[in-house]
Amino acid sequence: MTDPIQKKIEELRNELHQHNYNYYTLDEPTISDFEFDQKLKELEELEKQHPEFASPSSPTLRVGGEITKNFPTVRHQFRMYSLDNSYDFNDLEDWEKRVQKAVQEPVEFVAELKYDGASISILYENGKLKEAVTRGDGFQGDEITPNVKTVSEIPLQLHGDFPEKFYARGEIYLTRKNFERINKRREEEGLDLFMNPRNTASGSLKIQDSAEVSRRRLSSVLYQFISTETPADTHWELLQKTKSWGFRISEQMKLCRNLEEVKEFISFWDTARHQLGFEIDGIVVKVNSLSQQRTLGYTAKSPRWAMAYKFKAEKVETELQKVTYQVGRTGAITPVANLKPVLLAGTVVKRASLHNEDIIKKLNLHEHDFVYVEKGGEIIPKIVAVNTEKRKAGSSAIQYIKNCPECGTELVKVEDQAIHFCPNELHCPPQVVGRMIHYVSRKALNIENLGSETIEQLYREKLVENPADFYTLTKEQLLPLERMAEKSARNIIDGIEKSKEIPFEKVLYGIGIKHVGETVAKKLAKNFNSIDDLKNATVDELVQVEDIGGKIAESIVAFFQNPENILMIERLKSYGVQLERGENTNELISDILDSKTFLFTGKLSLFTREEAEEMVEKHGGKNISAVSKNLNYLVVGEKAGSKLKKAQDIGTIVILDEQEFLDLIKK
Repeated sequence: MTDPIQKKIEELRNELHQHNYNYYTLDEPTISDFEFDQKLKELEELEKQHPEFASPSSPTLRVGGEITKNFPTVRHQFRMYSLDNSYDFNDLEDWEKRVQKAVQEPVEFVAELKYDGASISILYENGKLKEAVTRGDGFQGDEITPNVKTVSEIPLQLHGDFPEKFYARGEIYLTRKNFERINKRREEEGLDLFMNPRNTASGSLKIQDSAEVSRRRLSSVLYQFISTETPADTHWELLQKTKSWGFRISEQMKLCRNLEEVKEFISFWDTARHQLGFEIDGIVVKVNSLSQQRTLGYTAKSPRWAMAYKFKAEKVETELQKVTYQVGRTGAITPVANLKPVLLAGTVVKRASLHNEDIIKKLNLHEHDFVYVEKGGEIIPKIVAVNTEKRKAGSSAIQYIKNCPECGTELVKVEDQAIHFCPNELHCPPQVVGRMIHYVSRKALNIENLGSETIEQLYREKLVENPADFYTLTKEQLLPLERMAEKSARNIIDGIEKSKEIPFEKVLYGIGIKHVGETVAKKLAKNFNSIDDLKNATVDELVQVEDIGGKIAESIVAFFQNPENILMIERLKSYGVQLERGENTNELISDILDSKTFLFTGKLSLFTREEAEEMVEKHGGKNISAVSKNLNYLVVGEKAGSKLKKAQDIGTIVILDEQEFLDLIKK
């Protein structure tokens, strides 16, 4: 007899799977988002209370939460080929002639939008999602199953007459709306903005925290079914079947009787693509008959039965009105072309990034030039050329500014790079505000309700000038601010108080030492017990830490040489912010490796690199980042390369495999 709780859980799962199918595949929702969320929360709570009824295909997996420290490499059973590209109709006509000559019978085509995202191959067994792998090099890719399970349009459980085992090939992408939402959030957190939806979608799939992947709200569309047995005669029919099983397929694809209909489809979408809610970069044309596909076969790199028609990047001409300069959180200066508004790829363009002085010089940009602006694969427009024939006589070349547009400080140019920056990091307004926005961001101190607009107001009112000032704020100081209610003020004060519990590594990231990102902050927190230990470290000591090079080490030393930074750190300490490692992270299991140094190289199979380094520290040893005479042990995995050779050349370094390392600890 089925347990009543188990029965309730299964009923909720089936109901939520059906609602997902109605919403994402049929586009016919039967309940509101609020009702769906309530049912999902009910299921989450029941699964939490009864882990014995867990299921790998539960709809609750959509919210993520699994942490993946590394992504295993998986070989594709069926190779993921790339497509041949064409850029004009002559190429398509030549391709059609080759197809006709090979099959010697009438040919139908399926024309599909070429979604601009990341290709994925998903294995289904007995109707359940078992494994998801990136395209990689076509022969093998990274297994990213937990992340793919967060994509709502990818079914976890199929229904209908699906085959026992097959691969679903598709594209994972970001809608324009969700891309803008992500960038808005990053802007509020003081982070650099992502450049385009395609790269953001691809990068999102390799995030280690699947809950963060879920927050990105990726989308997906299926474009191919792969199996040893095919339950249809044509590609078109096959895709319709996959829709009935629960997959989302493109609503815009078209069955074309001949190449003329394909051309009409391409011409229509070359213009209409700008009204879509997502990016496409062309049209994919496939031979519809699966038997004809088998006859045509493959070249060494691509199928002979398919061709991608790539759209040319749109380009328009407009007038440069002036060049202005933005100051980023780190002091980097970005020149921006302010343009006479012009319609480009469906949106009105008023500004284009010029990136740096070298770009301005390369374009030989003059005042009030007429310029050609292009979007191409980028969301942010760029100037690609100048119409010198329209240049006004006597117009002056654009001269890069010498002083910061915000504080007047003389700019510094990074040696061997095109970047200029303002060195007045503690008093240049955009840098001061950006530093505080960075401090409260989610990956740093995570002070909720304290957004960029509020911080800007606090700075204008001279209530805050650096992160330590947050801890002196009172509710009475917050209430007079615009759109600030009693509850909001209380939440901010509570959030600031709660931030005192945030661990050392996140505080270290949050205080904004130049070149110290999340990963570097973790490495530093592992190797230095407190902010004082770090403050007293020399460049030579810092570069012994893995991933810390000379540039980062010099930046850390310079940070602690500034009296204003020292004062801020002392104030943070006095307010109770965590500037020491927690007791549990320092706990030793033994001193068997006392004073010994270790380095791991090659592909490790018995443990991850992070786990290995933690074992060294727990047994009294120290991890270093390079092979030198200071290294005692080099632990090698598969395909160890130059580090192994260098250690052998030095001759005094003990070389161990993974099992020998574990045996050493056991001794």
